[in-house]
Amino acid sequence: MNVERRRTRTIAYFSMEIALESPLPTYSGGLGVLAGDMLRSAADLGLFMVGVTLLHRKGYFSQRLDKEGRQSEDPMPWRVDEFLHLTDGTCQVEVEGRQVTVRAWRYLITGASGAVIPVLLLDTDLPGNDPYDRTLTDHLYGGDQRYRLCQEVILGVGGVRILRALGYTLIFRFHMNEGHAALLALELFTEAFKQMPQRRQDAIDLVKRLCVFTTHTPIPAGHDQFSLDLAQRVLSPDQWEALQALGCCNGSLNMTFVALQLSNYVNGVTKRHSEVSRALFPNLAIGSITNGVHSATWTAPPFRALYDRYTPDWREDSFFLRYALGIPLDAIRQAHDEAKQSLITEINRSANAAFCRHAFTIGFARRATSYKRPDLLFYDPDRLRQIAARYGPLQVIFSGKAHPKDEEGKDLIQRIFRWAKELAPDVKVAYLSNYNMELGLLLTSGTDLWLNTPQPPYEASGTSGMKAAHNGVPSLSVLDGWWLEVPVEGVTGWAIGSRDSGTVFERRDDKDAEELYCKLEEKILPLYYGDPLRWAELMRFTVALNASFFNTQRMVQEYVTHAYRDR
Repeated sequence: MNVERRRTRTIAYFSMEIALESPLPTYSGGLGVLAGDMLRSAADLGLFMVGVTLLHRKGYFSQRLDKEGRQSEDPMPWRVDEFLHLTDGTCQVEVEGRQVTVRAWRYLITGASGAVIPVLLLDTDLPGNDPYDRTLTDHLYGGDQRYRLCQEVILGVGGVRILRALGYTLIFRFHMNEGHAALLALELFTEAFKQMPQRRQDAIDLVKRLCVFTTHTPIPAGHDQFSLDLAQRVLSPDQWEALQALGCCNGSLNMTFVALQLSNYVNGVTKRHSEVSRALFPNLAIGSITNGVHSATWTAPPFRALYDRYTPDWREDSFFLRYALGIPLDAIRQAHDEAKQSLITEINRSANAAFCRHAFTIGFARRATSYKRPDLLFYDPDRLRQIAARYGPLQVIFSGKAHPKDEEGKDLIQRIFRWAKELAPDVKVAYLSNYNMELGLLLTSGTDLWLNTPQPPYEASGTSGMKAAHNGVPSLSVLDGWWLEVPVEGVTGWAIGSRDSGTVFERRDDKDAEELYCKLEEKILPLYYGDPLRWAELMRFTVALNASFFNTQRMVQEYVTHAYRDR
């Protein structure tokens, strides 16, 4: 590590999960993938940044699905030293009155510019630590409330201290990716408040100048909250005193409130999500920076080769994907055929599903939870059969994990398995287990249509459709999250619902299912089976209009402009 880089004003990016590469189980889904994509684009742009997260020695979990779709979970241990390098920095953190030693492993992200961004993965599995404390960096989103709060102390407090131990003395901004990292701001405030105990507001202002907070959660229940009794037991006396002085706890320790109180810039992850967040937290200035995906990471090999040939600067500047409009339609079709064949091969290998490359294939892959409504497509199974019989073969591929404690999400997976049996052979349905980055790329590049059916306003952003767009795959989506910002109906995809603000909240399943079926019958399948060249043109527009904008290069540039600038 170049010490000179440590002496340069650096942005420290904290996230409970960061997707570094597919074999490393250091992420559970969209939040971690977003964090990894952000750091990859920051490296492409040559920013001075360092990532901070936890090691997660046993990962999130390995998903097993039996023949009925019942999910069970196993740990995902991995060889840390095969992927990471141990640093020489350690620090001490107080947890429940015990001193816990924290060390850091390093992963390096090299960008298209040649710049390198280190990611520090914090680890408490050291001899000398209490046996319980040695497990605190084992499981991502595991354990009870006590375990989770102790983890957040390691991430926030330990992250600030390990940066200093490694020589990062000029941190220009601390960026909290969701409230899990909010204790970093409390740590900074604790230090400032000890130095100026009679000047509370000055201490707050000092910390606010350093902190940026991105919230990803549009509903109150999604924000980390802990009882004050638990907080007092887990935090150090100095941190508890500072928390009381901060005055943002109303019956519980709400991590979002801490981050909001101590951040100079706060943003939601789409325009709609920012509106929802401002309603949740009135009188606070909450900006909007719409999420993206890292273009080179989420473009399948056939499309990478295509862009290298026709828009050769796209890896360094994602806006060059705008010039995909000049790619011949036959070349678009050929690249998609190759990507689709790779997906069909994997589906038939892993699920024995007998999928056909020539059949219209719908993809749906994301966390299995009720508000995502993965079973909306099956609202009227007879109607779905009729659509397939009238317009052409139809097959659907699902993937996604349910949180181990989300029984409703687990039940949704079982219901999809039951629909698969009931609809066969008229409509083929398959469910692939262990959704990860590698499988995500296969799915978002190899399907013909990406389906997104959340219940508004619970989709803060969503990024899987952005990944599909990088491979020319159009979306059929409820108007929520990022899809509200997509420009033209029938050009890069189709919408379920209206853009009128009065109709985007709490939509009825029966109405949305009817619109879904109508779009398939009247627009999508007649175009796909009846006019292949026009379909290829739609794919080309999807790349040029959606992929060129909904990427993390544009997103990071907006953070530089709005969040990281001097104020």
